[in-house]
Amino acid sequence: MVGLPCRRFKTDVTSPMIETESLLPDHAGLARAAEILRAAGLVAFPTETVYGLGGDARSDLAVARIFEAKARPRFNPLIVHVPDLAAAEEFALFDAQARAVAAAFWPGPLTLVLPLRAGSGLSPYVTAELDTVAIRLPAHPVAQALLRAFGGPLAAPSANPSGRISPTRAQHVRDGLSGRIAAVLDGGACAVGVESTILGLAGAPALLRAGGVTREDLEALLGRLPMGGNAQSPTAPGQMASHYAPNAAVRLNAAPDPATVFIGFGAGAADLNLSPRGDLVEAAANLFHLLREADVLAQNGQSIAIAPIPERGLGLAINDRLRRAAAPRG
Repeated sequence: MVGLPCRRFKTDVTSPMIETESLLPDHAGLARAAEILRAAGLVAFPTETVYGLGGDARSDLAVARIFEAKARPRFNPLIVHVPDLAAAEEFALFDAQARAVAAAFWPGPLTLVLPLRAGSGLSPYVTAELDTVAIRLPAHPVAQALLRAFGGPLAAPSANPSGRISPTRAQHVRDGLSGRIAAVLDGGACAVGVESTILGLAGAPALLRAGGVTREDLEALLGRLPMGGNAQSPTAPGQMASHYAPNAAVRLNAAPDPATVFIGFGAGAADLNLSPRGDLVEAAANLFHLLREADVLAQNGQSIAIAPIPERGLGLAINDRLRRAAAPRG
C-alpha cells in the first residue's frame, strides 16, 4: 500500500455537476443503469444494508469517480459486489474455511476479506494496492438484478459523502450526491440499515467491522473472533475513527435533556426513538434515518444525545457506528 496516496489517477476525472437520473428497478431502469455502468458512470443502488455507490470494479476511471464523488481518502479500500460464489472466486482465493463461511451467510450482509487472486483484473484503486480484496454477495433482489444486468463486479461503498451518515433510502442518496453521480436506482428503504459485517480471512479469522451479521452467529461457526483493523492504515472499509457523522455533535449513553435532541431506545420519552419496544433489529434499520432526522431538528448548536444501546447482537454494529459518529472530527 506504500505510495498509494501519492499515486495519480491516469485520467483527469474532474467534471462539472451533472443531472442525476432517478431510475425505477424495472427492466428499463436496470437496462439504463447497466448502460451507465458500462460507460464508467456511477449508479447508486439498494442493498439489504445501505445504498451502495456502484462503479465498474475493473475500471480505473469508474473507481476514480467513486473516490471523487464521495471525497473519499484513496487509501481506504472498497468492497467488490458480485452475484454468486463463482463470480467471487474470479477475484479472491477461497480455502475450505472461507467456503464454509460463504455457504452459511451468503448472500447476505457479510463481506469477506480474502487474498486477491493474481490477474483478477480489478482496478488497484479498489484494493488500495493491498494483496487482499473485500468481497460480498448482496441478498437484495434489486442489487442482484443489477449485478446480472451489468455482468461484472461492482465496487460499491456507501452512497454518501465520505464520513457522513450512510443512506438507507434513495432520497438520502440524492440529498448527498445529486449532481455528482449519474443515477439512483430506487429500491425503497433498506431492511438491515447498517453496513455489512466485515470478516478478515486472509490470515487468522478476525472481525474487522461489526455489521448486519452478528458476532455471535459468526463465532458459532468459527469460534472466538478477535477484533482487527487499523484506522491509520485501513485493511477494509469502515475502519476510519470518525465516520457516519451528522453535522451536530453526538453524545452517547445519555439521558433525556431539554438542551439536546434525544434519540431513545426502549420505553420512555424521546424526541425520536430507534425502537420503542427495545428491538435491536428495528433499531439498526432506523439508525441512520433517525440520525438524519435528529440533525435536521438540532437548532442553535444543540447536540444529539442517544440512549444506551445493549452491546449484543446488532447492538455491536449500532454502537460501533455511534462511537464513530461521536468521535472527534479531523
